[in-house]
Order: sequence, then structure tokens, then C-alpha cells
Amino acid sequence: MNIIRVHGGHAIEGDVHVSGAKNSALKLMAATLLAPGTTTLTNVPNISDVHVMGKVLKGLGATIEVADEHTLIIDTSAVDSWEAPYELVAKMRASTAVMGPLLGRFNRAKIAMPGGCNLGARKIDMHILGLEALGVQFDTDHGYIHANAPEGLTGTMVSLEFASVGATENLIMAAVRAQGTTTIDNAAREPEIVDLANMLNEMGAKVSGAGTPVVTVEGVEELHPVVHQVIGDRIEAGTFIVAGALAAGDRGVAVTGFNPQHLGMVLKKLELMGVSYERVNGGVRVWRAEHLRPVDIQTLPFPGFPTDMQAQVMVLSALADGNSIITENIFENRFMFASELVRMGANIRIESHHAIIHGVERLSGAQVVSPDLRGGAALVLAGLVAEGETDVSAIHHINRGYERFVDKLTGLGAQVERASIPDPLED
Repeated sequence: MNIIRVHGGHAIEGDVHVSGAKNSALKLMAATLLAPGTTTLTNVPNISDVHVMGKVLKGLGATIEVADEHTLIIDTSAVDSWEAPYELVAKMRASTAVMGPLLGRFNRAKIAMPGGCNLGARKIDMHILGLEALGVQFDTDHGYIHANAPEGLTGTMVSLEFASVGATENLIMAAVRAQGTTTIDNAAREPEIVDLANMLNEMGAKVSGAGTPVVTVEGVEELHPVVHQVIGDRIEAGTFIVAGALAAGDRGVAVTGFNPQHLGMVLKKLELMGVSYERVNGGVRVWRAEHLRPVDIQTLPFPGFPTDMQAQVMVLSALADGNSIITENIFENRFMFASELVRMGANIRIESHHAIIHGVERLSGAQVVSPDLRGGAALVLAGLVAEGETDVSAIHHINRGYERFVDKLTGLGAQVERASIPDPLED
């Protein structure tokens, strides 16, 4: 069994450069389906989710050349299938991102129900309702979603019940090839959506309002391939910023390669907790907080506090002087991480979608299991300041979204290593 072993109590300092954004790269890869020809994506993170999406595109008929570790040359000229292979797309929820581009290119798509982290129901009702308004007919059976627009896609007004990132992205990617104009009301505003809209516009699309609650898409006849750079990963950046707040030495930890404005609410909450930081070129420098203050947090769509940073900040709250409350409004199972942190000595009580955290003086190393992508990374962070050794298993979750996570931490001076131990479930 592969684990990440953390030896606690060692200060970290230095510089760390974050990779391209996972949640942007996956959707940009899907969007290449809309422009037959060769699109080049740079600053692509080398993570397992990107590898899976690459296999999905190849299964549809695309060819992918890895020019270097972070550059993909994707040729979608020969794509002739609208059926995404079940064994791949069932692995991650981002699989649904190919539905919009396939509908835009072929007016039909067959997609497996989404998988990924076990964070709760993967409701795609808003995707379906929005695309139905564009003229798509849906049928579901045997774990597949069949989508068909026999009369083609037609622009219209779509109002989303919730500012869903996935639904907004799928609607934008389908609408760029629809007849007429589509207006998406209550659209998600995440930076990754702005990145997608920017690339589509470079391809010849007419998308306006990305990053605001109202996005307008004027359909075009065709799109052309481009060269596009993926934005930096704000969640990876936030993870290393929390690492610095927990364990940075006198020089602090400089986290670069991202836009600090993309972490506005996170930085505001960290400041309220007593974390000191300063802006540097392309990022921020953060120092260890001597006395952490409690904080109340509610996860909300951007520009609110991101659900993907909730677990990392819970580690800080677990060591704060007082009681904190974290309210999870996005994923109902996101608190699975809390029970693992309790094994390390944290005092956390879960009540429905609230976590009540009573700060303790110290954490203790333990054997813990990564419950999901962000929770796994947060457990490694907890191990940095825990007494003794912490072994984090089920690290495949971490590999889905963090490139060279252990290497980057050791580059800062952390005593972290990958190791293999006997699986206790095997004879």
C-alpha cells in the first residue's frame, strides 16, 4: 500500500511554484473537440485526472502529443465518435465536460454518469435542464446519458437554479455552436470559467460576461484551433499557503504561479485568523501564525469561500485559540475528512452540514486515510505540525489534483516521503 509519510515538527521555507489549474485544464481539453485541428495547451498539470481526460479524448478519436511535461498538442481532426468510454469517464466527474463540446460538434453525445471523489450526489439536473432549453433531448439507461439534438442547437435564455460550475461550462461550450444567442443567468463566476471563455473567444467564439452572473454566447459557424496557456491553480496555491501558515520559518513560504485575486476570500479569512502574508510577483509570501484565531466560514460559489479549501482551513481551525464553525453548502459528504483529523487529536463535532471545531494545542501523528482529493492534502498538512509520524494512505486521491506534491513539500524543507507498507486488509 502506497502512503505519504510525514515527520512532523520541521519548519518549511523557500519558494514553491504552483502548476496549472486542474479544474481549468480538464475543461480546456474537452473544449478542443469544438475546433477540428491541432490545439496546443501549455501549463497543463501533470496529474492523473489530466491523464484520464487525455484517454477520454483519444477514445473519441483525438491524438495527443506530449511536447513536454506541461504542454499537450491535441489534434481533434479525426474525432468521429460522440460516445465517451464508460470505463474512463466513470472515474471522475469532469467527464461530463465533454457533453457540451460533443453536442456542439455532432448534435449528439453519449456520456457515462460521472464519478470522482465520493463527496455526495453527482446531480447533473442543471446540465440537462439547461441543454434541454437549447433543444437537446435526453434519455438515461444503464449508467449512460444519451443526448441528441435532431434539429440542432438553438440559442435561448437559461436560468440556473444554482451557480453550478459544470452546468455553466457545458452550456457555454454547447452554445458557442448554437443558432442565435444564449443568455445564461445565475452563471458560475469561477476564474476557471473565465479561462475557458478566453480560450473559446481566441478560437473565434463570441462569449461575453464570463466571471459575472450573466454570460451571453452568440453562436458561430465554426471555431479554429489555438495555442492557450492554462491559468495557475488557485486551490494548489491555497494549500501551500496554509502549509506556510502552519509551519513556515523566518523566511516564510513564497507561493507563486497564480493570481492572488482568485483567492480573495481565502486570504481574507486567513488574515482574520492571524495569518500574515504579503503580495509578491505572481503570488504571495506567507509566514507561520504564532497564535491562530478562530473563524467562521461558509463555503459558497466564487467569489465566496471555495469548498476545495475547506479541509485545509479546518486544519488551521483545529489549532486555533477558540471555537470555529465551518458550514459546508456545496458537497454533503465533504466532512468525511474531519473524522480522520480527529484521529490526530482534533476536537471536531459534525452537526448536519456544520463542523464545530474546538481548538487544541497540538496534533499527534497517526495512521489516517485520505477520504478525497483535498482532504488527503489537508491530512498531509496536519502531519507537518503533528508530533511524531503521520502516515496518509489512499493517496491516489491526492495524485488526482496535485502534481509532485511530496517533491514540492520536500523542496521547502518538509520531512515528507512516499513509502510502501503492507496492506492491513491483505492476508
